[in-house]
Amino acid sequence: MTHEEKFGSMRPVCPQCGWIHFQDPKVAAAVLIEDGSRVLLVRRVNEPFRGMWTLPAGFVNGGENPAEAAARECLEETGLSTRVTRVFDIISGREHERGADFIIVYLAEVIGGVMSPADDADAVEWFERENLPPLAFRATQQVLQK
Repeated sequence: MTHEEKFGSMRPVCPQCGWIHFQDPKVAAAVLIEDGSRVLLVRRVNEPFRGMWTLPAGFVNGGENPAEAAARECLEETGLSTRVTRVFDIISGREHERGADFIIVYLAEVIGGVMSPADDADAVEWFERENLPPLAFRATQQVLQK
């Protein structure tokens, strides 16, 4: 592999066949669930930001509908089934080495389940917007300021 200026950036290029590597962005999906003045958050068990709180979220798998990914991640982390109602925001900018380049945040409502933390969350709680815990991620902070 060599690196050459291609399409406005330095990119890896195969010197024998000319194949150009384009890095695909990583996409995550999150849900914003509100109950009056309260929002549902999960506490992270993994780095980065272990022990801090965030929206239920995770990566979108290849070929997966992002809204379905958001609902899946919420179920995995909170035990709650949700109905996604609409896109709330799309936030760009990778915050850390293993992070997403784009986060699609959906508004959602709880339609069933029993609230119980699992997967990469060790707590799930409702918080008043005026009394939020320490928040992980700039994207979470940005969403909750709106």
